[in-house]
Amino acid sequence: MTNMQKGLAEFIGTFWLVFGGCGSAVLAAGVPDVGIGYLGVSLAFGLTVVTMAYAIGHISGCHLNPAVTVGLWAGGRFDARDIPLYVVAQVLGAVVAAFLLFYIASGTPGYDLATNGLAANGFGEGSPGGYDLWSGLLIEILLTAFFLWIIMGSTDGRAPAGFAPIAIGLALTLIHLISIPVTNTSVNPARSTGPALVVGGLALHQLWLFWVAPVIGGLAGGWLYRTVGADRFPKPNIEGE
Repeated sequence: MTNMQKGLAEFIGTFWLVFGGCGSAVLAAGVPDVGIGYLGVSLAFGLTVVTMAYAIGHISGCHLNPAVTVGLWAGGRFDARDIPLYVVAQVLGAVVAAFLLFYIASGTPGYDLATNGLAANGFGEGSPGGYDLWSGLLIEILLTAFFLWIIMGSTDGRAPAGFAPIAIGLALTLIHLISIPVTNTSVNPARSTGPALVVGGLALHQLWLFWVAPVIGGLAGGWLYRTVGADRFPKPNIEGE
C-alpha cells in the first residue's frame, strides 16, 4: 500500500472511531427513557474498532490512535519513519469528526456545548466522577498499556487467526466500562484532541494528560509484549521445510 492509501485509511478509521464513539455519548447516551448509558457508549467505541479493523486492517493496520502507533513501534512491529504520517492522519480524522458531530448535535434546540459537552476527556473538574489528576494519569497509562498488550498478542502470528479485531474491540469496550467515570476514557490522544479543540476551555487545558499518559502506556505495553511475548525458542530449521 502507498503512504497516501495508509494515511487516508487512518483518517477514515479515526473519523469513524470518534464519530461513532463520541457520537453515541453525545447523541444517544442521555436520551430520556431510551438512552444507551455507559454500557452503550462502551459498546459503541468497541464496535467502531471491530468494524474498521476488518475494513482497513489490510490497508494500514487500523491503528486509529497515536498511542497504538508508537506502541507498535516500541514492540518492533512498526517503522518509526511512518509514525508522523499516521499520527497526523489520526488527529485530522478525529478533529473533522468532532466538528461534524458538534454541527449535528447543534441541530436540536436543547443542545448547548457548555452544558452537554462533546464527550471530552478530563480530570478533576473535567472528570465525570470528579477523579483527580493522579487517578486520571494512572488509569490512562495502565489501560493503554494493557490495550497494547492485547493488540500485540491477538495479532501475533501464533495467535488464532481472524479473531484479533474482536479481541481488540472487546478490550476497548472493557476499557471504557472501567474508566468512563474517571476520565471519560481516552487511551487515545487523537480521540481526545478532536473534542477538546471544539469544546476549548478546560478540556483544552487538560489535553496534555491525554497525550502524555496514553503515549507512556503505549510505549510500555508494546515494549513489555516484545520482551515477554517474544518466541525465545523458535522452531528448528529442518531441511526440506
